Amino acid sequence: MLEIRPTCENCNIPLPNDSKEAMICTFECTFCKDCVDTILHNVCPNCGGGFTKRPTRPSHLLSKYPLSTKTIHKPVDEKVFKELMDTYRNISPRER
Repeated sequence: MLEIRPTCENCNIPLPNDSKEAMICTFECTFCKDCVDTILHNVCPNCGGGFTKRPTRPSHLLSKYPLSTKTIHKPVDEKVFKELMDTYRNISPRER
């Protein structure tokens, strides 16, 4: 089951359950759409994968399956990330 993490790992803005800005990779790394588009260029800095919109947990199931409260805030070091991004930026996430 998805954790539905509460914030962007890079800029730490809140990403509530109903956020249309929340993006995740296959390992549930969570970033906002702005960071994915302008800084990460659809390359996860943790695994090199691509991103997709994070689904919303149905509100009637939140009490049974609560959202994560685990905040992961580790801003991307753009110099370190550059090599990974240069390797994967022009390769479709399905082909990485």
